[in-house]
Amino acid sequence: MTSIGCDRRRIGCGADGQPLLGRIDSSRRFHIRFQATDADIDELGHVNNATWVVWIQDAAVAHWLAVARPQDRDCFVAVVLRHEIDYRGNIRLGELAQAVTWIEGIPRGVRYTRRVEFRSADEKILVWAVTQWALLDRESGGLVRISAELAAPFLTPPCR
Repeated sequence: MTSIGCDRRRIGCGADGQPLLGRIDSSRRFHIRFQATDADIDELGHVNNATWVVWIQDAAVAHWLAVARPQDRDCFVAVVLRHEIDYRGNIRLGELAQAVTWIEGIPRGVRYTRRVEFRSADEKILVWAVTQWALLDRESGGLVRISAELAAPFLTPPCR
């Protein structure tokens, strides 16, 4: 696979190329915040729908980079197969959206389902997404069957 040009920001990373930071909770859900900048605002004065898609992808990839085993991060890259998004609210310039993302269920073959939920500062749901993802082998570009070992860091631990 080819690498991205040096003038492009890598998904899930800041302008400096470092992974976006968030926190993992006890359910292995990843929490990250986004702040609306001038570039995110559309003619209606709120965050554009396309920006929400970028944030969905950033949250998902930042989660991958934060949790995947180092050997998996080096060998595989996550790619979107499908986005299904419900827009229920919005934010304006300077406001924050708290995103929470997690893997839902057990990966099947090469596919897995990810949920992403954005809430406003007052905890109202802004955007809710169900996305389908797959992993590609970085070297060959081919799809990768998701093994139990590869998925384990993302799945809620069994009750004891």
